[in-house]
Amino acid sequence: MAGNGKKAANGGVWIKGGLDVPFLIIVIALITLGLIMMFSASSSYSYYYFNDSLYYFKRQSVFAVLGLIVMFVMSRVNYHVLKRAAIPLGLVTFALLIAVLLVAPPPGFEEFHRWISLGPVTFQPSEVAKFAIILYFAWHMDRHFNEINTKGRQGRPDRLRNLGWYFLILAVTCVLVYQENHVSGTLLIFAIGVMMMFLAGFDYKWFAVAAVAAAILVFVVVQNPGILPEHAQPRILAWVDKSYDPLGVRWQTNQAVYAIGSGGFFGVGLGNSKMKQLYVSEPQNDFIFSIICEELGFIGALFIVILFALLVWRGFVIGLHAKDRFGSWLAMGIVFQVGLQAALNIGVVTDVLPNTGISLPFFSYGGTSLLMLIFEMGVVLSISRTAKLKKV
Repeated sequence: MAGNGKKAANGGVWIKGGLDVPFLIIVIALITLGLIMMFSASSSYSYYYFNDSLYYFKRQSVFAVLGLIVMFVMSRVNYHVLKRAAIPLGLVTFALLIAVLLVAPPPGFEEFHRWISLGPVTFQPSEVAKFAIILYFAWHMDRHFNEINTKGRQGRPDRLRNLGWYFLILAVTCVLVYQENHVSGTLLIFAIGVMMMFLAGFDYKWFAVAAVAAAILVFVVVQNPGILPEHAQPRILAWVDKSYDPLGVRWQTNQAVYAIGSGGFFGVGLGNSKMKQLYVSEPQNDFIFSIICEELGFIGALFIVILFALLVWRGFVIGLHAKDRFGSWLAMGIVFQVGLQAALNIGVVTDVLPNTGISLPFFSYGGTSLLMLIFEMGVVLSISRTAKLKKV
């Protein structure tokens, strides 16, 4: 990556240059497949509860179209203008994370303060928090790059001061998200922040120590789930003991595993899932990957996993060839978020990880989260316009 952002072309609002076509194709493929599988997975559930098999598909499609418009506009916007939004967006995010704890949750979700209603739609402030952390860290690390990377005793106070500041921001954000009873969102945001600090060049030994501490913490939690919030404790017990409450906590996971197994190598065919007939609870949400496996089989599921891997790879290529450090960290942080979230979701659906309620990017139902996600893809495309890559 090239020098600091002050020397980058950040004079105007709009940016010229060809965008990265491979990354664009991958994004369009994921959005298209996401809508197709959204319709297939949600059709029975939608018809049963809303007498309209297109209920979820139509709502998701609206946000997908809006997202594509936003993505192409954002791809033309000079990403350096986002620097001006780093602090304001961070403050707004904190305000939203506090506000969501104060408003009444939607009916049926009284234990989970994750959503704010805006008329006919709801949105999760934690979705904004993911991008806010990436943006603020990229901006601040760019401004303090020399302090962070000054070696020896002379630079140690500055390094420790910056490291402490990042952990403070991250801790406050994670505590607020944790108060929503959103353990998976807390872990994801924490991992994003740690990854951003890793990219900034902090001493790798600290991350090795943190990894060991995290492994010990996970072991302690698995052995003592009582330290978790009340709603999360049965999920750990159900993950450890596969026979635990099969008609309750483990129902959704068990049905998902049955769906995956019944798909075989080539699947039962698009639209032919049996497990989406009210066996897998709300199949259009966190467990949509199980319906993908059932209908498209191992081959189809593998293709989607490869698409996510290609998205992360191409995003890192764009970041490594970005014109400045700010763009580099911004691009890599965004695609890391998508890749990690996809990996966690697939781990949950396949029962490799406890059921934590984390969505599959581009596929799981959620209009505002999809809109935010596609906007972030527009940011990466904007960075690609000035990256030192071969353009079409």
